[in-house]
Amino acid sequence: MSAAAVRVSPDWLRLREPADAAARSTELAERLGRHLPAAGRLVIHDLGGGTGAMGRWLAPRLPGRQHWVVHDRDAGLLEHAVAELPDSALVTVEVRESDITQLTPRDLAGANAVVASALLDLLTTDELRRMLRACAGCPMLLALTVVGRATLSPADSLDPRFGAAFNAHQRRGRLLGPDAVAAAVAALRGTGAEVLVRPSPWRLDAARAALTAEWFGGWVAAACEQDPALSAEAGAYRDRRLAQGAAGELTVSVDHADLLVLP
Repeated sequence: MSAAAVRVSPDWLRLREPADAAARSTELAERLGRHLPAAGRLVIHDLGGGTGAMGRWLAPRLPGRQHWVVHDRDAGLLEHAVAELPDSALVTVEVRESDITQLTPRDLAGANAVVASALLDLLTTDELRRMLRACAGCPMLLALTVVGRATLSPADSLDPRFGAAFNAHQRRGRLLGPDAVAAAVAALRGTGAEVLVRPSPWRLDAARAALTAEWFGGWVAAACEQDPALSAEAGAYRDRRLAQGAAGELTVSVDHADLLVLP
């Protein structure tokens, strides 16, 4: 199991896009923009870019004309990236159906920046190191990596058990899961790059009821797959929480972190 094997639906990506946009660090995006050349056309590679949501969020925050190269294994998702340009007058998009865990420096030649969103936690340690080597010397903005904390309010006595099982599930198959940001920072230590980390939490409430319900259902299902003993209590727990969400009584913070690397 790795990023090369994960498949996501365009409906899920569409549902989460507003929450992603609200969560990402605008500070780091602005720092990246100041670091990039002000003249000429920027070339930006988006790894695991799917439907192009990272480009729709980031392109307006970067200067001038831009050419985005969106990498993903799913050709169906890439069709959306071409169809939904941020601003076709300033931004062009090229898609590459490719396995981002096998990229080499040659694949990224000429890039002014490399970006990714919700990717690092899907990598193994070897895949992360290989990706960082491929990007060496290039600015990187790596957004929305989970860090293993989800806070539900009001609290429930079962929250810690489900949270721990979910985090263990994310580490299955040697995936980094919640350890990805720390692993990336450690891998970059000694390279001479400036590495900045900022929080980028999802804030879920009644205004994002559909996303809250979808996220919570997946969270519970993954926890039960990891720890089948939880299944006996999962139904009542899920129903209780979903009822709170439908009544506007549930808020959730799902913690992520954004990473900016400036060589």
